Amino acid sequence: MITFNEVNHIDDVIKNISFADEIIVIDSFSTDGTIEKLKSHKNVTTICREFKNFTDQRNFALQQASYDWVLFIDADERITPLLQKEIITEINKPYNEVVGFMFRRLFYFKQNRIRFSGFQTDTTYRLFKKEFVKYNETKIVHEMPLINGKSKVLKSKMLHYCIDNANHYKSKMEHYASLKALELFKKGKKPNFFHFYFKPFYKFIYNYFIRLGLLDGKEGFTLCYLSAYGVYYRYVELKKLYN
Repeated sequence: MITFNEVNHIDDVIKNISFADEIIVIDSFSTDGTIEKLKSHKNVTTICREFKNFTDQRNFALQQASYDWVLFIDADERITPLLQKEIITEINKPYNEVVGFMFRRLFYFKQNRIRFSGFQTDTTYRLFKKEFVKYNETKIVHEMPLINGKSKVLKSKMLHYCIDNANHYKSKMEHYASLKALELFKKGKKPNFFHFYFKPFYKFIYNYFIRLGLLDGKEGFTLCYLSAYGVYYRYVELKKLYN
C-alpha cells in the first residue's frame, strides 16, 4: 500500500488485509498522524519515501515484497469476505497460468453508493505475481502495470470509499491533473482551445447523460462536474509548464 495522509482510513484497511502474510506500507511523509498509527501496528512494515509519482512509488513497493503474490490496495479500499476467499482460492491453485488479476470496484461518495457517473465499469489490477509485473514508467498517473502473462477479472468486487466530500474529490482531481499534465509535457503535447473548452464539456456530457450520472442524484452531478473540472485543470497546469 502507498499512502499519504490517510489517518481516517489506515486502521480499518490494516484490519481488512490482516489475512496477508506481510503488510508493507510506503508512506510519503504523512503529516496527519498516519505514520504514528502505522507504527502501532506490529504486523506492518512502514517505509517513508519521497513521492515522485504513482508509478515510481508502486514499482518501489513491488521490490520490497518478500512473497510471490502481491496484493495492492489503497487506504480507502476494502476487500469483502467473498473477494478475500476468491483471492486465496486463485493464488493457491497448483497450476495457475494467470499471473495478473483485475478487481471490479464499487464506489462510494461518503456512505452513498455511486452506481453510474462513469464508475459502473471500473476495473483495476490489484493482484499479481511479482516477477511478471512492472508498472509502465511512461504513465505517472492512472498507472498501468505491464503484465507478462495471462490476466483474469475476479467475480467478487472491491469496495472503494474514495470520496469524503466535494472538496476532497476536487483536491484529488487537481493532484491527478497536475501529474497528467507533466506526463503530457514530457510527450511534447501542447494545450489549445479544444483542450480547454471542448474536452471538459464533453467529459461532463458523457458522464452525466451517456453514463447516466444524473441517476446518482446530486452526488452524480458533483462527480461529473469535478471530473470535467479535472480535465480543464490538467491543461491549465500543462500551459503553466510551457510558460
